[in-house]
Amino acid sequence: MSTRPKRRGRGAPPSKVRTTDYRSLRNPFPPMGVFSDDRVAAIHDASLDVLERLGIKVLHAEARRAFTAGGARVDEATQMVHIEREMVEAALAAAPKSFPLIAGDPGRNLTMELGSMIFQPGAGCPHATDLTRGRRPGTEQDFRELITLTQHFDVLHMIPPLVEPQDVPMHLRHYAMTKGQMELTDKVPFIYARGAGQVRESFEMLQIARGISDADFAAQSHCYTIINTNSPRQLDIPMAQGVMDFARAGQMAIITPFTLMGAMAPITVAGAMTLSHAEALAAITLGQLIKPGAPVCYGTFTSNVDMKSGAPIFGTPEHFKASLAAGQLARHIGLPWRCASGSAANLGDVQAANETQFGTWGCLLAGATVTLHAAGWLEGGLTVSYEKLITDVEVLQMMAELCLSTPADEAEIALEALEEVQPGGHFFGAAHTMERYQTEFYEPLVADFANIGTWEERGSIDATTRATGIWQGILRDFVPPVERDDRLDALDRYIATRTEAGGCAPES
Repeated sequence: MSTRPKRRGRGAPPSKVRTTDYRSLRNPFPPMGVFSDDRVAAIHDASLDVLERLGIKVLHAEARRAFTAGGARVDEATQMVHIEREMVEAALAAAPKSFPLIAGDPGRNLTMELGSMIFQPGAGCPHATDLTRGRRPGTEQDFRELITLTQHFDVLHMIPPLVEPQDVPMHLRHYAMTKGQMELTDKVPFIYARGAGQVRESFEMLQIARGISDADFAAQSHCYTIINTNSPRQLDIPMAQGVMDFARAGQMAIITPFTLMGAMAPITVAGAMTLSHAEALAAITLGQLIKPGAPVCYGTFTSNVDMKSGAPIFGTPEHFKASLAAGQLARHIGLPWRCASGSAANLGDVQAANETQFGTWGCLLAGATVTLHAAGWLEGGLTVSYEKLITDVEVLQMMAELCLSTPADEAEIALEALEEVQPGGHFFGAAHTMERYQTEFYEPLVADFANIGTWEERGSIDATTRATGIWQGILRDFVPPVERDDRLDALDRYIATRTEAGGCAPES
């Protein structure tokens, strides 16, 4: 996105517009670690021991058959699958280390590999909230509005399942969610793994709306899903089905155990990461057994709980350390990986800002390929906030600025300006400054740099209230990037036909 030109005064030089490119970011920072290399190797080895000796419970019969065919020891009576480490090593060797994600606009294509830096807003929330309408169960309108806000900001690179449109029945919800993405965004879309039928229909809708042939769809990943294991050590029916469905179709699955220290995972960072790593490796192995070379993203979402209440908490030192450890494990196996920020605060206050920013810095310094829940997430995932999405985007844009190159050639070293300005002078009117003052610095989205007198004259409006006006303006002025054409008409006919036939219920 570009910032608006500054207002010209009489006799002022022509206005310049500061342009930015946040669409394809690379992480410039050396990744941090929390453990020594030998301890990372020990955690990886312990995870292999967990899979081989303790096993993982797999509730899906077809998935168990796939593991059996691959050489795993399976106990059908207990549904426990014991995966030999050689199977895991073969799966990791087959999984691609770099692959493209194809968007509706080629300029939005992404590269999934270590070093890429991709941000997403908060996802999977049952509620939405804003200052004008309050907290409420998520609706289709909320889902479409939040897609619109995500589309507007280039620093948000992919569409997640922002909020559940609960006013749409479950057997029809995948139609509404896919339709919203096809109409309102040209970014990489999300598809829920809620049974083979819904996944198949969602793939068909995506191909219709974006004009993708069967061969092209199979050749590259045009969408993605998120697979959550059921910690500790269980893979349920819809998630196992999702791993297999997406692998067969050549579409990316982000394998993401959700492990909370002290609850469904050991209370220590190392113990929680051992469990998380084992579960991720099990699901990755299943996908590669189904289709070697299927695109997959290693993932983790590990934080801790409040030991007084048992509630999940985020943006904590333990959350930060777990992110660093996950990055070390991802680099150990060489796969692109997904991490997560987030906040347990109940409204978009200082606590929420601190937790989200601290969590996001953990992802960035850990070298995460994809950072989810980086904007708008509240209440540990129960609510997505319109205002917080805007204020968090401010932070993400500033992080993106850190990833852009900073030149230091002769013009930037500014020797001529140093010669022009005498000791005790200032650089406000220097030729070097006048050439650059309109475009040199990041122009804030929400922040107000006015002094307190000017701020009070303007109504003493705080950042959250300013954010309300920003998201309302974006929705008011939004022009969809996808023009209404025969393909969208065909999508509407497909949905109408399927709806009349009774829709497609999720599987569990």
